[in-house]
Amino acid sequence: MRTTTLIEAERIFEARETLAETLARDVADELTRAIEAKGKATLAVSGGSTPKLFFEKLSEIDIPWSRVSVTLVDERQVPETSERSNARLVRQHLLQNRAAAAKFIPLVGNPDAAKVPAFDVAILGMGSDGHTASFFPGGDRLAEALDADSGKRLIEINAPGAGEPRLTFTLPMLEQAGRLALHIEGAEKQQVLKQALAAGPEEDMPVRAVLRGAAPVTLYWCP
Repeated sequence: MRTTTLIEAERIFEARETLAETLARDVADELTRAIEAKGKATLAVSGGSTPKLFFEKLSEIDIPWSRVSVTLVDERQVPETSERSNARLVRQHLLQNRAAAAKFIPLVGNPDAAKVPAFDVAILGMGSDGHTASFFPGGDRLAEALDADSGKRLIEINAPGAGEPRLTFTLPMLEQAGRLALHIEGAEKQQVLKQALAAGPEEDMPVRAVLRGAAPVTLYWCP
């Protein structure tokens, strides 16, 4: 079991607005560097209610969005018309304003989703059960999702706490990201993170696999 935690930096904020603005600027700067280096960039984001304000702030920043591909870290296997669709969330809150020029790569119904380039930036969230991406406790393919040697980039997964069947990029895919961030808000999530940073099995709190993984993680948190 890997036990070394790699939170590279902790960015702590007093307000959601400041966190969203700073995270948006940091992501925009990283995407710009990637574009300058290789002519294009890939951003992977998470769903849920937490990133909405960050998405809106990022959408307003002036970068070469036509050279940016946006995809999801994971997705519920539901149509985009569903309120539970992460793709719907991204289209409504991120792919607007200046970011409307970005290319979106959905996961559901897209046989080419697994061919997405390595992420230049990946933004993760975390659930109160210690899941991140769709790495859920009790997931039927959790071990495969976390296996550095599986060779898989994107897999289907089912878990008791996941609701619908999911699609998720695997841990090795996340660890290839040029910049990996964990965005959480609220006192409850802070306590969950404290538990995750303590000793214990990764299968109990799968976010531990990311925190103990090969890629340094930057934490963004506010009360």
